Amino acid sequence: MLEYALFLGCNVQARLPQHEYATKLVFNKLGAKLYDVKQFNCCGYPLKNVSSHGSLLLSVRNLALAEQRGMDMMTLCGCGFGTLKAANQLFREDASLLEEMNVHLRKEGLEYKGTVEIKHFSQVLYEEIGLKKIKENLVKEFSGLKIATHYGCHTLRPSKVVQFDDPFEPRIFDQLVEVTGAESVPWEMKLDCCGAPLWGSNNELSMELTGKKLDNAREGGANYLCSACSYCQLQFDRVQEMMLAEGKVKQPVPTIFYMQLLGLCLGIEGGELGLDKNHLSMDGLGDFL
Repeated sequence: MLEYALFLGCNVQARLPQHEYATKLVFNKLGAKLYDVKQFNCCGYPLKNVSSHGSLLLSVRNLALAEQRGMDMMTLCGCGFGTLKAANQLFREDASLLEEMNVHLRKEGLEYKGTVEIKHFSQVLYEEIGLKKIKENLVKEFSGLKIATHYGCHTLRPSKVVQFDDPFEPRIFDQLVEVTGAESVPWEMKLDCCGAPLWGSNNELSMELTGKKLDNAREGGANYLCSACSYCQLQFDRVQEMMLAEGKVKQPVPTIFYMQLLGLCLGIEGGELGLDKNHLSMDGLGDFL
């Protein structure tokens, strides 16, 4: 049985509990075991530009906790995925840096030797479980549903660090969407930033970037947008709701977590998947099943 230490990231625990619910239900259906590690802390991303040492220390503590349990890590957050992958690479390349981190870790009985691998949830689904097994477990499929896929910046770049997919023409997430029967539509701004990093510092510019992406997804024929990153999901769901209220978006493009999309096809009820916790209405999804 596949087993992973589940790294939720900050946003999922604080603001997106439905992503956790849906993920655990889906992986259970597919025969994989996800373990909660209550001691996990922030990945270190928010500290990157303030204290690189502090950021790396937060990362290595998470890695050490997973290693202590003999497990690799699976992340739900693009920022967490990219940050932990980058830190792990640094530790493997620089033994003196790793020893510097271990000096701090030993104060609480931890040590990191560099054995942990970090996987994005879509990698586990695609590479470890596989499209064939996912397909075999479907009890229903979407028909006529058109999805604009959004990978998120940290999932694809820097490509030499994350080693996720082709950074210019990625296909993994599109294929995962298509296994549900939905169509992944081509759209020009697919790989552009969602605008979330600017939220809180320049909200107008943040919403401008989001609005352009939503317009482009709609022009591509998308009924829904599906994101591989919890941080981006907040932007497309909560911020889009604000933009609709302010008249900055005239026609919504509802956004759904992939785990919710797949969960419905695995026969899991929408209430269990937390569809009611998404800010934009998911009521129209049933028309495509």
